[in-house]
Amino acid sequence: MHAARYYTLTASCPDQVGIIARVTGFIAEHGGWILESRFHADDLDGRYFMRIEVKADSLPFHLAEFRGRFEPLAKDLQMDWRITDSAVKKRVVVLVSKQEHCLYDLLARWQSKELDIEIACVISNHDSFKGFVEWHGIPFHHVPVPADNKAAAYAEVRRLFEEVHGDTMVLARYMQILSPELCAAYPGRILNIHHSFLPSFVGAKPYHQAYTRGVKLIGATCHYVTEALDQGPIIEQDVIRIDHSDSVEDMVRYGKDIEKTVLARGLRYHLEDRVLVHGNKTVVFR
Repeated sequence: MHAARYYTLTASCPDQVGIIARVTGFIAEHGGWILESRFHADDLDGRYFMRIEVKADSLPFHLAEFRGRFEPLAKDLQMDWRITDSAVKKRVVVLVSKQEHCLYDLLARWQSKELDIEIACVISNHDSFKGFVEWHGIPFHHVPVPADNKAAAYAEVRRLFEEVHGDTMVLARYMQILSPELCAAYPGRILNIHHSFLPSFVGAKPYHQAYTRGVKLIGATCHYVTEALDQGPIIEQDVIRIDHSDSVEDMVRYGKDIEKTVLARGLRYHLEDRVLVHGNKTVVFR
């Protein structure tokens, strides 16, 4: 993270000769000072990925004009691209149920400025954490999810997300399956922490599943939410070794530590525009 304000250009396009030269040439032509650049060629898909940070005050124009000037080049390269401003804090909406460890960890990282974000609000299907969240000065919304009217609940979640101008939705052990409509509305903008090393042990009680299988490694996975349960593009994962003497309760306890760190890392990569999605895969420029 740089102290100076910068713009982050992320892009992918069909691989061909001269992509870097044309993009960096465009930036240099306007006096742009490149602070960091990362590139990746996917030979299997024939696609090229890039992430470039440019010192904001080195350019003679703001983002709106940059977008207008860069668009013809991007179109010529058949490029999917976006550019963001480090001075604009991302607005995050956190969803949580009854398990507090990921919520507590995110709020601690937010409060210490380790995650330099705006937490626009916290939404929960229980009211357990109302006092704790409001003590931090963050709005709390209790949105029950009744089995006979889940559609109305998710419509309310969507309304709240739009009302606070949310950029990213984080499921911090939110133990509900989002509606297909909600997933489809925000592709690449909803992050989940699954308490398993996906693709193994999807769905509920993965530690119980892992115990039954006698696995030697358990883990956690931060991924984007899609309509298919626990099948979205993976952003970050980690594992810890266990053995036959560990009970399910031991595994749950170990897992909580991994879940917190994996979610925090995955969210940071996302917020810093380090994750590029292509199909059901990601390129993560750490």
